[in-house]
Amino acid sequence: TLRKPISQSSMADWASKNLNMHTQGIFRRRISISNMLSWNGGSIKKPMLITSNRTIKKEACEMFKLVQSYMGDRQTRMDRNHVALVTVTKCWSMQGLRDELYIQLIRQTTDNTCYRSLAWGWELMAISLAFFSPSPKFQSYLEGYIYRHLDSDENIAQRIKELVDLKTKKNSKSRKKRKQNTEDEGLPISTYARYCYRKLQKVAVTGGKKGLRKPTVEEITHARNAILTPSLFGSSLEEIMLRQHDMYPGNKLPWVQTQLSQQVLALGGEQTEGIFRIPGDIDEVNALKLQVDQWRIPSGLSDPNVPASLLKLWYRELEEPVIPQQFYKECISNYENPDAAVAVVQLLPELNRLVLCYLIHFLQIFAQPSNVGRTKMDVNNLAMVMAPNCLRCQSDDPRVIFENTRKEMSFLRMLIVHLDTSFIKGLV
Repeated sequence: TLRKPISQSSMADWASKNLNMHTQGIFRRRISISNMLSWNGGSIKKPMLITSNRTIKKEACEMFKLVQSYMGDRQTRMDRNHVALVTVTKCWSMQGLRDELYIQLIRQTTDNTCYRSLAWGWELMAISLAFFSPSPKFQSYLEGYIYRHLDSDENIAQRIKELVDLKTKKNSKSRKKRKQNTEDEGLPISTYARYCYRKLQKVAVTGGKKGLRKPTVEEITHARNAILTPSLFGSSLEEIMLRQHDMYPGNKLPWVQTQLSQQVLALGGEQTEGIFRIPGDIDEVNALKLQVDQWRIPSGLSDPNVPASLLKLWYRELEEPVIPQQFYKECISNYENPDAAVAVVQLLPELNRLVLCYLIHFLQIFAQPSNVGRTKMDVNNLAMVMAPNCLRCQSDDPRVIFENTRKEMSFLRMLIVHLDTSFIKGLV
């Protein structure tokens, strides 16, 4: 979980200590912080943030041009997808550029008089958050900036009008030009901000895209589409069921849960040594995740560890765990009592109960002695790898976390051994 957003005064203090102050004119006068953090139509000659790394210094200036190109403020021959891909790949490959990109986007989305450019700047921020997080040092600053835009649409429209009026007085621009600038194009900024806020909270914990394969155009497109169409990963169970209602109106369970579970079994997962413990190839898991988010299961899968890893990820990334937080204390209080543990399951909301029972039924297949001999994953091992995906300890105290981990494992073990899930057979 993230700290509460820092105040505007604290953000100003952070900026004064970390911004690489630029100069202008023949006397090289320093630009004020407010100008440093306001939209700029020209290029920059040094990074926004202080750095001693020569490569970062050079790449930062080139990246600013890419940001301007994506936002439509600089002409380029590349299409916007390719601009986003080059930008994201640079930062994904070079950690030192990530904060620089986010501060550049903050600058270019501040006092920007073109709504379309402003929206595209926020869109690029949303896409970037799908691949990498800011550094812990910069995280609270970015969070504070996004937080201030959660309900800011009226303020933004008013601010654009004020800035355009000011420019009109100075430059006597035509009324037609003013209308172009203030015209709403794209989504409300608050829509982008709300998405970015949730995405930042998740990426700060998960760390973004892993693996050796560089980002792809397909992943860029998927990240952009996720702004309006939430992913099957990281959403709530209710949202997932709502999304699949048109395609699978009769389903009682999330399609992603049943499909991935069936894939593990279809590929012989119950006979695979170390299943759920040995991770699948991360790049293959990423590729499968992209397909599943488009409601497709590819036919060329061969390693059961790939869908097994993605299934664990789906459980782990649910917005609220399968066993909701309000039942957590009851679970760890009854980790040695089979009847009480089973009773907790009956108290869960209907959707959570069905999803959990499907998972337990699935794990009970692997817990059969004939399968344990092959997988080397007995009921204790299954509980150990799956408990963190079903229960979430909210404490920050390492001792509490350590103690509760043991209780979480024991609680899930009780369910695998004692919960009657026969009713779940055939349910989709």
